[in-house]
Amino acid sequence: MVAIFYEKMLTGKRPIVYGNGKQTRDFVFIDDVVEANILAMHKNKIGVFNIGAAKETDINTIFKKLKELSGSKCKEIHAPAKPGEQKRSCLNYTKATTELGWAPKTSLDQGLRKTIEWFKAELLNF
Repeated sequence: MVAIFYEKMLTGKRPIVYGNGKQTRDFVFIDDVVEANILAMHKNKIGVFNIGAAKETDINTIFKKLKELSGSKCKEIHAPAKPGEQKRSCLNYTKATTELGWAPKTSLDQGLRKTIEWFKAELLNF
């Protein structure tokens, strides 16, 4: 969703927020996910591990943060909620800490800034 919203902002389109935007997700930066996978490989661990930030952030907040960080002037569009969409998501990563020695290192704001920087760099390469 972060990539979709930001790409639309960059191209002058308006991101669509489905429902009221109060549904939450647990956002974790990709570098942290990669680190968790590498730790699992090196420790030869198999199983299910929650890899998240253990923090709920609503979709409206993500939209506002991306808009602010990017300097976009676009306005959000709300569309009907998708049938069966999950209202809340927040992961407990205790098992990953205990068995892998993993915890997220990148805050939401840092991750959003890094994502925007990546998009800008990639656009220069086209």
